[in-house]
Amino acid sequence: MNEKDFTAILEGILRNVVEQIGTGTPGNDCSTIKDPIPVELSGRHVHLSESDALALFGTSLTPVRELSQPGQFLCKERVRLIGPKGVMDNVAVLGPSRDSSQVEISKTDCRILGIDAPVRQSGDIASTPGIILASQTGIVGLEEGVIVAARHIHMSPEDSRRFGVSDRDKVQVQLDGDRPLTLQDVLVRVDPSFKLAMHIDPDEGNSAGWNNAVTGHIVC
Repeated sequence: MNEKDFTAILEGILRNVVEQIGTGTPGNDCSTIKDPIPVELSGRHVHLSESDALALFGTSLTPVRELSQPGQFLCKERVRLIGPKGVMDNVAVLGPSRDSSQVEISKTDCRILGIDAPVRQSGDIASTPGIILASQTGIVGLEEGVIVAARHIHMSPEDSRRFGVSDRDKVQVQLDGDRPLTLQDVLVRVDPSFKLAMHIDPDEGNSAGWNNAVTGHIVC
């Protein structure tokens, strides 16, 4: 191969690389989106099935306050979590009721309760640890359902187009708290009923110096 042929091949390779770099659609590269995303702290809480709610309280769940996500609400009812090593009282119950009960706690909570809960997305409870739930009038033993909720962003389809991401994508998010922190593997969840918000647990919030004013920015 002479020098002329080698140069032609090299120029072709460089041209292809430049073309591939330039194929991104402006506004659809998540690294260019600077719009802030509200960041909400999701503390320990329980979702109950209708049957478990009846067993614990003798009645269906009672809404007392709407949450940021449409259709979701804080309930009047509270439960005690009973683990192998410890208990936690006055734990919030969120509605509406679900097909299966689920307990969402932090890794710090896991150590207190003595439960090795995996990091999972909400609803993914197969082969997870169980726990005992108690109220003043009832008790329920869950064979599975305890998770550490994976960090995620709720988005409407309009938001997903604006940020250039799709449902089930994973992105990095920079938190702008007193202790700036970049979180990886943040799942994007898209649904017409969702309102834009990122959910993290207290352990993540504390590490970033979270407060109500903290926002996040997708960086890739």
